[in-house]
Amino acid sequence: MIKIGDALPAATLMEYQHAEDGTCATSGPQPVNVQEAAAGKTIALFAVPGAFTPTCSAQHVPGFVEHADQLKAAGVDEIWCLSVNDAFVMGAWAKDQKTGGKVRMLADGDAAFAKATGLTLDLNGKGLGLRSNRYSMLVRDGKVAQLNIEAPGKFEVSDAATLLGQARG
Repeated sequence: MIKIGDALPAATLMEYQHAEDGTCATSGPQPVNVQEAAAGKTIALFAVPGAFTPTCSAQHVPGFVEHADQLKAAGVDEIWCLSVNDAFVMGAWAKDQKTGGKVRMLADGDAAFAKATGLTLDLNGKGLGLRSNRYSMLVRDGKVAQLNIEAPGKFEVSDAATLLGQARG
């Protein structure tokens, strides 16, 4: 399992952004090389078990949208939300959650990033397959500086306020 001091894994995520007028992007999903995108930046990264799921939609994403300006004032360059969903679902969720300009909604469609970090959640018995565990991490220049992993079914340590305190610390 990934730990503080480790580099982010070599993985490619996908991002689908809506045009500024709210219409669908014309170029389709775009690859995001994790190591290249994180190089030289401070990233507030959080992962959720699934887009449009109750806790993720009602608390996790809204908390990061709400605290985006404070996180940036604390030195965070970008905020990333990762989920084992496809890029189109993440794009639709971004529109629903009004994350534009605040949180990058990144798809880990085949769970490659989740598997590489060791932060997977097996929800096969619930019809959801292999997902990402819920967690947050502060990443500095591609390396994990803080890591907050939730126990299954919990939402206590991976919230925006906790990561904000760590970014300020």
